Amino acid sequence: MRRITGNAKEETLIELQSAADSQITDDSSGNGVGVLSERAQLPGHIETDKLQPTRDTVFFRDGVRRIDFVLSYVDDKDEKKQERRRAFEANLEKTGLQLETEDKSDSKDQKTYFLKIHAPWDVLATYADVLKIKVPFRESDIPHGQDVPLEWLSRPFRLPDDIIRPQCDYFTYPFDKNKTDFFLIEDKDTFFPPSTRNRIVFYILARCPYYAEGRKDWEKTGIKRLLSNGTFNAAFPLHDCRYWKKARKDDGESERYNLYKHWARFLCFYKEQPLNLIRKYYGEKIGIYFAWLGFYTEMLFFAAVMGLICFTYGVLSYDDNISSKEICDPDIGGSIVMCPLCDKKCPFWKLNSTCLSSWQSHLFDNEGTVFFAIFMGIWVTLFLEIWKRRQARLEYQWDLVDFEEEQQQLQIRPEFEIKCTKRRINKITQESEPYLPFSSKCARFSLSATTVLLWISLIVACIIGVIAYRLAVYAAFASIIKDPLRKIQLVGRFITPQLATSVTASCINFAIIMILNFFYEKVAVWITDMEIPKTHLEYENKLTMKMFLFQFVNYYSSCFYVAFFKGKFVGYPGAYSYMLGNLTKLRNEECDPGGCLIELTTQLVIVMAGKQLWGNVQEALLPLMRNWWSSRKGRHNPENHYSRWEQDYVLQNFSQLGLFYEYLEMVIQFGFITLFVASFPLAPLLALFNNILEIRVDAWKFTTQFRRPVASKARNIGAWQEILNAVAILSVVTNAFIMAFTSDMIPRMVYLYVLSKDRSMSGYVNSSLSIYNISQIHPQNMPEERWYDNSTTTCRYRDYRNPPGHQREYDHNMQFWHILAAKMAFIIIMEHVVFVVKFFVAWMIPDVPSDVKARIKRERYLIQEYLHNYEVERLKMQLSASFITEPCSEMTLTSDKQEMLSECL
Repeated sequence: MRRITGNAKEETLIELQSAADSQITDDSSGNGVGVLSERAQLPGHIETDKLQPTRDTVFFRDGVRRIDFVLSYVDDKDEKKQERRRAFEANLEKTGLQLETEDKSDSKDQKTYFLKIHAPWDVLATYADVLKIKVPFRESDIPHGQDVPLEWLSRPFRLPDDIIRPQCDYFTYPFDKNKTDFFLIEDKDTFFPPSTRNRIVFYILARCPYYAEGRKDWEKTGIKRLLSNGTFNAAFPLHDCRYWKKARKDDGESERYNLYKHWARFLCFYKEQPLNLIRKYYGEKIGIYFAWLGFYTEMLFFAAVMGLICFTYGVLSYDDNISSKEICDPDIGGSIVMCPLCDKKCPFWKLNSTCLSSWQSHLFDNEGTVFFAIFMGIWVTLFLEIWKRRQARLEYQWDLVDFEEEQQQLQIRPEFEIKCTKRRINKITQESEPYLPFSSKCARFSLSATTVLLWISLIVACIIGVIAYRLAVYAAFASIIKDPLRKIQLVGRFITPQLATSVTASCINFAIIMILNFFYEKVAVWITDMEIPKTHLEYENKLTMKMFLFQFVNYYSSCFYVAFFKGKFVGYPGAYSYMLGNLTKLRNEECDPGGCLIELTTQLVIVMAGKQLWGNVQEALLPLMRNWWSSRKGRHNPENHYSRWEQDYVLQNFSQLGLFYEYLEMVIQFGFITLFVASFPLAPLLALFNNILEIRVDAWKFTTQFRRPVASKARNIGAWQEILNAVAILSVVTNAFIMAFTSDMIPRMVYLYVLSKDRSMSGYVNSSLSIYNISQIHPQNMPEERWYDNSTTTCRYRDYRNPPGHQREYDHNMQFWHILAAKMAFIIIMEHVVFVVKFFVAWMIPDVPSDVKARIKRERYLIQEYLHNYEVERLKMQLSASFITEPCSEMTLTSDKQEMLSECL
């Protein structure tokens, strides 16, 4: 272990340490197992001079013991904090952990102390037994699988085998401290990987008290409490190296460097993700998130291709759109005078002024949209079902099949133990445990529900405010953007009052969404904390449901308004409907003659694209700017001056809810591309581009901007699975209603197959507009400027009503009822077809692949066989040892002993 250094004193110390290490090695059994057991006898708390020439290392000063966790603090002369730290460190040493302190004089800021923690073999073995951590006991003889045909096609997208499979495949079994010779322990230093070691140490830190010996204070327990009261500033495990540079050979593996090189760089966007390496370095919980995000992105590719095909069909059928041609025709659309769309400020207008918007609407509202809506209903089912299979395969590969959530997720939260002062005896364990009284639980739940309803009401109030804005501003735009036939501004040809109102209202709504989101996150966390959930799993599930409910109403309410309410309750020129009654004088919005679908498309594009753009700015640009100086300082400081723990200390802390916000962002996006995809077939393509960037941005954050998270296990994506299922079912209903009531597909189909005499769309525009007598319009609805000819006695409006002079004047005609019946029939047929296909696909695709089931059964069988053979061999050795120690005269076995031995063998 000789290290070269320019300092003779340090070299002498290193040589002395090497001699001590060699002496320990000579005294041991020589297999590497005894080395660590002797090293564990080193003193717990060491305050010696530095022995290593570099501080960029993951080892103690002796260069032997690995740093499993680091605590940092600033000594502000607070006696209470000093007392807590002393008691906490003493209790940590009593558990067997070894500590080493870096003085503040050695830190860059000359203020921060760093307490390094090492877990020796005995501690790791004890808590690995407690946590039932699975470890290898035999190399697996089950083949990975058959070669895939045309595998050479996927070769450009694959990573090196040592990155994809960073470790061999083993049969694993929960660790048993009394059976250490059963497991494949070649070297106790490396038997437990760093992710497992930091998980064990954090388990100890979270439950170690910081009160003096002899006291029993339930409130003074755990590192989380010490972090919250400022006793310690940070607690984190170390990265194994710098992300841009490999670790030295004697410092172990360079997994962080490999992740950055093969995963975090954007130029690797076309490569597969090294999921096994992610799982090994960060733990299963983070690994399962990136596995889900990668699979979601893969499935988006098929939806994006189909959406692009449908959009291309709309572009190619552009010239065959007879309805738009009639609207743009000066002899047809130019001769149709439309009734005012608002009171006083809105003039009469010619139908051909909406020529451009009718062409734009056709791009998204065509025959291909119906097919795409049905396709997406089936796609979302395939996505969820195939993901279950992928998840089951990962559970097997990552040893999560028999993972008991009680060991990790169902442990009582320290906050619950602190706030619940009342205790009772657990009927099962017969141990005293804290509990929350039923009366207090009911009161907290009532307050939580009231707060949720209050904030949802606030969202609804904001949406109503935006609607009022739309109604009030439409008249202003109508007076500014004049009709082009009046030879006013050229801009009127391209920007209609409807488009200007929709775009500005969507932008304002997006700004309100972003502002409310800031408050919702605070409120949801506060409400969940107030409820005092007992376990971490319960806390995450409650927070998940609240945040998703807030976000669902916040993001989707404006889209629901445009899709299902705008233009549906406007009345007709003789009896217009007003918002909140006639007192407001805000007339309900009407749809463009081309339909409301183009406005829903505009709303969806602005909110969805704006959210994704803002999210990427928050996730990538802001952290990059914030940490630019720190990274620059880390690159330009010599290794022997800038320690590994200081490099990680300046990084951002990855909170326990870090993945929660990542999941929430993707699930909200999932809602956009499923709930309203019928209005915008390009939404999956937009989401695909975003997710390709999202994977690399998240990978870059994890490898460069965040401290290394504590490894934790998770079998699945948790409550998000049920939320995705609910959104998938709701999406079938919303898309069916969009196609029926927002799109013009059903009225066109009814006209084509029922009303048209020559089976063409000629005359559809005239058929879809009703007639009203101008002389019957109420004076308060009449425009201030009457530019129409005196010969014009009627105007047209979008509805299906009887003309003036009819026996049932201005009542709905038979065409209205035919179309309504067709809409209801379409909804019923589409929903039933899609749901039948969904359930059939779900029934046909098993959640667990058959080969995985077979592998699980075979592995369990082999484990039992190996355990049986191990116990038999162990019994043989015990019996042989007992026979050897007996006197020669007693070495003759009796018949009973022979029979017993034969039965054991």
